Amino acid sequence: MTLLFFDFGSGEILLILLVVFLVFGPDKIPELARNLGKVINDVKRASEDIKTEINKEADRKEREKKLEEYKKNIGLDDNNADVEAKETVEEEKPKRIIDEGPENSEKRKS
Repeated sequence: MTLLFFDFGSGEILLILLVVFLVFGPDKIPELARNLGKVINDVKRASEDIKTEINKEADRKEREKKLEEYKKNIGLDDNNADVEAKETVEEEKPKRIIDEGPENSEKRKS
């Protein structure tokens, strides 16, 4: 019978367990097993946390890339978005005054 744990056979695993039993004694083996279980759980938790953080960062980068593509598609980028908005407001103000005509602007002054 071959176990696929680092390609050890059942004889080698029994030999390792016997050596552990003789070195640590029957009193320490349950404590060692608990500690080993805690370490394995901590490693699993840490690896899951790392995977989660990597996925969050990858999602954030993907959202930023899509936002940049969207801005390029509508003709805006980060540098001139505010400038174009201000120019639009400034262009609308003179048109309103011109549309009112000179007689309406004189009434506003008085």
